[in-house]
Amino acid sequence: MAQVFRNPQIFFPIAVNLLGLGASTFYLRSYHIYNLEEQEARLDEIEGTLRGHIGLIEDALDRIEGKPDGKKQDELYGARGKDEKE
Repeated sequence: MAQVFRNPQIFFPIAVNLLGLGASTFYLRSYHIYNLEEQEARLDEIEGTLRGHIGLIEDALDRIEGKPDGKKQDELYGARGKDEKE
């Protein structure tokens, strides 16, 4: 093993390979984290849209049944939770 560090013909290719492996791992990790954050943002938007549509459906059902207008769309859409970063 000591001969690897003394012989530059062996040491430099090994060092370059290890450096490339570390850099590519770091890049792929940061790319993966970025994609996870984007997916979370899209899912939050979809959740809000679905809550709004459920409110519209419930309001329409209340109108059909003759109940007073409950403004459920506003309650559901406004009540959606957002994850706070710590």
